[in-house]
Amino acid sequence: MKVAEIMSRNVVSVDQREPVTAAARLMKRHNLGALPVCDGEGRLRGLVTDRDIVTRCIAMDYDPTDTMLREIMTRGITTCAPEDAADAAAARMGREQIRRLPVTADGKLVGMLSLADVARRGRLTMEAASALADLSANIRRGQ
Repeated sequence: MKVAEIMSRNVVSVDQREPVTAAARLMKRHNLGALPVCDGEGRLRGLVTDRDIVTRCIAMDYDPTDTMLREIMTRGITTCAPEDAADAAAARMGREQIRRLPVTADGKLVGMLSLADVARRGRLTMEAASALADLSANIRRGQ
């Protein structure tokens, strides 16, 4: 099974030139904990989480209306491609302890693979299922 078969295609993203408040509003409106950050051409540049907003903006006394997302986003994030094997992507999520994996084609964001997508629709190898079980255990411990 390929990532393209189970990923979410309707991904809410935000432009890197937007203020932090724009991301916070989108997160609230769509009940999200993370947003892909793109440039004006749809190329993935990073990811911003609710935790990034708190630790890299609010806790640093930056004004969220004047601070651009490119200043606080996480860069160098792990991605996968639509044609990648879903079980390999799931195993990578487990190894790297991540719950969301942006899906890119030619650098552009085309989807998002979440732990829930994999659990609901994926038919995984034992190795991938084990990696995800480990990730789920870490999520429960961290809450």
